[in-house]
Amino acid sequence: MMEKLTGPDRDRALAGLPDWSLAEGRDAITRKYRFADFKTAFAFMTAVAEIADEMDHHPEWFNVYNRIDVTLSTHDAGGLTMLDIDLAVQMDELAAGEPETA
Repeated sequence: MMEKLTGPDRDRALAGLPDWSLAEGRDAITRKYRFADFKTAFAFMTAVAEIADEMDHHPEWFNVYNRIDVTLSTHDAGGLTMLDIDLAVQMDELAAGEPETA
């Protein structure tokens, strides 16, 4: 089981994720992605699903048209772990190849 991130380790991990923020009321991180259209957003979700399944670590997410709202937390650990950080980094890398909209 992964251990929750605390103290300086947590601060360093979060510093590498400038587009993510702490989720209100829980030990989790969240980010909103916006893509050009539904097809691009869905392709991103499909690619993330493959990665998440390999990691056996699945995001909480919500999709409407070109918007994807993601929350990451490791339920077994009761909060934020390196699994969440690793998945967030991979998601950001995938999204970097796609134009985002405001």
